[in-house]
Parts: sequence; structure tokens; C-alpha cells
Amino acid sequence: MSSPALLTVPQAMTALQVSRWTLYQLIRSGELDSIMVGVRCRRIPESALNDYVNRLCGKAA
Repeated sequence: MSSPALLTVPQAMTALQVSRWTLYQLIRSGELDSIMVGVRCRRIPESALNDYVNRLCGKAA
């Protein structure tokens, strides 16, 4: 069983080509799921990033 890919905040920022502020706004608003690993390590599952982009593409169509 392979574990899902988890992206760091900088990796997710790069993938979406957005600022740190924008990424955290997406997380706070619930538009982008994230998890906490330990006390201070936030990770974004790659599947959550794909879901977010797919939702955006669906709205644009």
C-alpha cells in the first residue's frame, strides 16, 4: 500500500502558482484541504490539490 503524496506549503504554492497568503486563505476558507503533521507542519495532500483544480476547471466550463 502506498501512502498518498503530501506537499509542503511551498510545493503547493508552486503547483498553483499562488502566494503563501493566497494558499493559506484557500485552506482557511475550506476550499483546499490540508492536514497537520505534528504541531507546526502543514501538508496538502496531492489529491486535495487535484480536487481543487478540477473544481475550478468545472466552474470555468
